[in-house]
Amino acid sequence: MKMRRSVSRKTGQTNSTDATDLFRSASSKASSKEMERIDNLFYSYANKSSGMIDPEGIESLCSDIEVSHTDVRILMLAWKMKAEKQGYFTLEEWRRGLKALRADTVNKLKKALPDLEKEVKRPTNFQDFYAFAFRYCLTEEKQKSVDIESVCELLGLVLGSQYRAQVDYLIEYLKIQSDYKVINMDQWMGFYRFCNEISFPDFNNYDPNLAWPLVLDNFVEWMKAKQT
Repeated sequence: MKMRRSVSRKTGQTNSTDATDLFRSASSKASSKEMERIDNLFYSYANKSSGMIDPEGIESLCSDIEVSHTDVRILMLAWKMKAEKQGYFTLEEWRRGLKALRADTVNKLKKALPDLEKEVKRPTNFQDFYAFAFRYCLTEEKQKSVDIESVCELLGLVLGSQYRAQVDYLIEYLKIQSDYKVINMDQWMGFYRFCNEISFPDFNNYDPNLAWPLVLDNFVEWMKAKQT
């Protein structure tokens, strides 16, 4: 009797192991098929000589997913891919982003965009996305700052929907002031902190003695002068 129990137990384990192996094998096949479709999609947009999706390929992609190439969701897609060079996607970046979005067709990618937007807008992700947006504009080697005109466009794109009034005034100020021709990462992150933390338009909790970038001290002074 003991022998039989032992055999039946072993048989049960074998059946269970077989089922697990079959599941793993099927899952692995499905995963490699998915990756194959993701790769094929990449090559349908990639420049054959560079082996990357270039600005022209991105425009074609935007046309297929019915989104303007200046839409913030394209920037969100680049963030999801951890893309390094503005206007270009490598195969590795493409795989990373589309696998995470479970999108192996144009249609699935299109349908994934609303969820991607929600993911980016979570407070835990948004600051990372906001910092990425600035880094993505650093197109030259060792570049540390971005020109005012580009910063104004970027502010409108990434912060405009959440903090319209602050962003509109900040853009107006940046365009008329003459002290700054470029903005660095510290100033850029300060803009987000300012919009997120400071009471607007009364600035009651703004303390210039705290570690705010000087450009924001000047902005607050300019705003207060406008209000009197």
